[in-house]
Amino acid sequence: MTEWPIRDVARATGLTSRTLRHYEQIGLLRPSRVAGTGYRYYSERELARLYRILSLRALEMPLAAIAHAIDDDAEISDALREHLRILNEKQQQTAVQIIAVEQILSTIENGTIMAIDDLFASVNNAEHEEEVRRRWGDDAWQRGQQRREKMTPEEHAADDLRSTDINAALRAAAESNEDPDSAHFQELVTNHYAWITDQWGGRRPTKEAYIGLAQLYVDDVRFATVYGGPVNAETIRAAIGHWANRHLS
Repeated sequence: MTEWPIRDVARATGLTSRTLRHYEQIGLLRPSRVAGTGYRYYSERELARLYRILSLRALEMPLAAIAHAIDDDAEISDALREHLRILNEKQQQTAVQIIAVEQILSTIENGTIMAIDDLFASVNNAEHEEEVRRRWGDDAWQRGQQRREKMTPEEHAADDLRSTDINAALRAAAESNEDPDSAHFQELVTNHYAWITDQWGGRRPTKEAYIGLAQLYVDDVRFATVYGGPVNAETIRAAIGHWANRHLS
């Protein structure tokens, strides 16, 4: 039986020996044998499995899903189908982000300064209905909609102004390089959490939901732009994370 040492497999695949050992530790790819010196060797069977692993990895499929799929050939198509669904969602999100960036870039190149309330308006609309429903449930979206529907025009204006003020304060703190764990930054997050609770029609976000929302601020270019860019959004995410760990269970 022909075997190849780990260094040759690493060189041929572009993987590191450390990565191959990690695959072994999680049960994804075991060597055909381990010599008395501890050196790993791989036969054609293991290399065939590694080829399938790398093929699926190239599609950005998580290692856990790969392990599940290649251990049962009948489930590979199901795994690929689910992965295709995720990729299609990402493609749609990317298309929306491209449009948003093009609009913002056009505004900047034309010499116009886009106000923060205009930026926030671009992410506070029905485009995010599916996202809200998927991440936090139908109730979160419906409560928020019902809340706005009951408002008078004056209340709408006051609510929009509050939204602008709260998010502008977070942006200013991030731009000033304040410590996310500082008392002032944490006070701003307290106000932000209360605002989110109101936006959700009185439903208090769980720790997981609140941290997930902070992650969305980083992932979605339109939210990140509200806060002055991804660096600021990451600072705000860190502040929310500190606050959530202290106040939510």
